[in-house]
Amino acid sequence: MTTTPDVWRIASASDAARARTAAARLVAAAGAPPVDRARFLTALTARLRQCLDQGGAELVVSTGQCTADTGRRVRVDVRPAGHPPEKTPPWQFTLTCPHPVRLTGTDRPAELDGSDLAEDLLAADEDTAAVLGRLDELEELVRFHREELHQTNQGVLALHAELDAASRAQRELLEAERAARAAAENARRLLTFLTTASAVVTASLDHEDILRRLPQLLVPEYADHVDVWLFDDEHTPHHGDHPAAAVTAARTGRPQHAAVHPGDLPGVEDHPPSVLSPDRPLLCIPLTARGVLGVLTLTAPGPRFDPDTCVMLLELARRLAIALDNARRYEQHRDTAEALQRAQLTELPTAEGLFLAARYLPATHGLNIGGDWYDAFAQPDGSVLAVIGDVTGHGLRAAVIMGQLRTALRAYAVEGDSPARILTRLHHMLRHQQPELYATAVIARFTPGDPDVVWAAAGHPPAVMRSPDGEVRVLDTKPGIMLGVPLPYEYEDHVVRIRPGSTVALYTDGLVERRAQGIDPGITRLAHALAALSTAELEDLDACADSLLKPMLHDSERDDDICLLLCRTVPGPP
Repeated sequence: MTTTPDVWRIASASDAARARTAAARLVAAAGAPPVDRARFLTALTARLRQCLDQGGAELVVSTGQCTADTGRRVRVDVRPAGHPPEKTPPWQFTLTCPHPVRLTGTDRPAELDGSDLAEDLLAADEDTAAVLGRLDELEELVRFHREELHQTNQGVLALHAELDAASRAQRELLEAERAARAAAENARRLLTFLTTASAVVTASLDHEDILRRLPQLLVPEYADHVDVWLFDDEHTPHHGDHPAAAVTAARTGRPQHAAVHPGDLPGVEDHPPSVLSPDRPLLCIPLTARGVLGVLTLTAPGPRFDPDTCVMLLELARRLAIALDNARRYEQHRDTAEALQRAQLTELPTAEGLFLAARYLPATHGLNIGGDWYDAFAQPDGSVLAVIGDVTGHGLRAAVIMGQLRTALRAYAVEGDSPARILTRLHHMLRHQQPELYATAVIARFTPGDPDVVWAAAGHPPAVMRSPDGEVRVLDTKPGIMLGVPLPYEYEDHVVRIRPGSTVALYTDGLVERRAQGIDPGITRLAHALAALSTAELEDLDACADSLLKPMLHDSERDDDICLLLCRTVPGPP
């Protein structure tokens, strides 16, 4: 419910002061809070001053009831005097109070005197004090919240610092993990290459082949250029053609690095840049195996050598040195065995009614030298023994055993023993003197004027015979056991009748055996090759031997010795 508005006319400053005092009493009686009262009275005073500057003011005060929750309401409208409301909207201020608001006669401005104004002034001071107290409380509250905000900010800053530190630590860990992964991957790559390269350089026993493969492995990823200086190579240039770092490595046996800046490589000494390579670093590694064999000189593929790569290259050089030393020793061993082997292969005799031709080819791959031999010699009765054999094992020892067997065979043959008896005695000797070695052999006896050839075999591939009309026959009667097998054994003689002009081919397994096919297809090929020879070719038995070898060796790996002995009886009258 709203009361009838009360209109106060203000014409002077004293009227304005009375109006303010009346309004102050009204809102104070209504129980308005001091801060709200101060805000209300300050705004009212300012508006009254504005209106007085315009000639006066009209102040309309009305009271009414709001809702049960909001309490009572005081509304004040202030407008300049003499101005219609419709043209000049009044200034309005509404104050809500907890207690009922009543306008009495004594509260109107016209009823107030000087004492009332004095009391209002004192009351205003009390309100001001209350407002100041409230302000102090608010300032204290503000200080409290400011301090709390400051502590919160400090906590936030500390949290940010911790998060930043944690983020940096995480980045460092990630970078460390990434670096560790990269290092592990690089180590794996280098180890894989080292394994592969080691397998390549150690797979061959030919030092020239090893040196030919080395640049293919290292260039261009690990070196721009590769040079190997072997001291006992007759084609090696003098010291003046090699970098000073290589000469130092050869003299001291220690790896040397030559570059403008130190390489700081593990286990490597630094030198000034080489005159032969001023723009690229050089890494000179001694090849050491039972002494210094030479120096491996690598030109860097970039501005410098990587330390991890250097470690790998040092290890590869060590393995290369061992491979070269093994190849050199093998070649020396092989040359010695081949020389001994050839020294024990006698010249073929000139026999009545019989032509002989032989070929010996050492293996060109692997260590299989020194086990095969052939022999032919005349007997006191005029007959000729043709022998071919193969000792298991290879190298010098096999060559020595072969020489012993050859000597013993000739000794037994002098006593006139048959081929089978000679093999039996050889078997007995080998069983007792060399129980770990075995041998195969074929012995054929040709007697002038006798068409019968007596032969015996000990585990050897069968002889192949060609008649004058081109018919070929393999003498595939089951042979006896190998010589030296730890069993007592008596060999048997076999007799084959041949026509004049017939050719008998004795050979070792290196001629006919292939790993992928076995031995039987090779024997068949030899029979076909022998059958394909013309009568004119058979007239020159040496040329005939070469003609037989050519088709037999075109697909051979040459990993075993080869012996071929051709025996041709004199053709009969036409």
